[in-house]
Amino acid sequence: MGVENKVHYVRDVTQGEDASRIRTSPLIQIWAIARNLALNLYRDRGFENMAQAQCLDGFNLNLLKALFRMK
Repeated sequence: MGVENKVHYVRDVTQGEDASRIRTSPLIQIWAIARNLALNLYRDRGFENMAQAQCLDGFNLNLLKALFRMK
């Protein structure tokens, strides 16, 4: 229960999933996958605070490259 609440909180509050206006069927699933991918990449990189990870990630090409293990 605690894990589910943490995931829901991050996806809702930090990523704004409930406020999303995307209603088209395939896009809903695509964006959910993209949000989960972002969370997993941040966690893999060692971030514990997802809001901080998103702030640091904003327009930082070097961090994006590191998250995707690109040179």
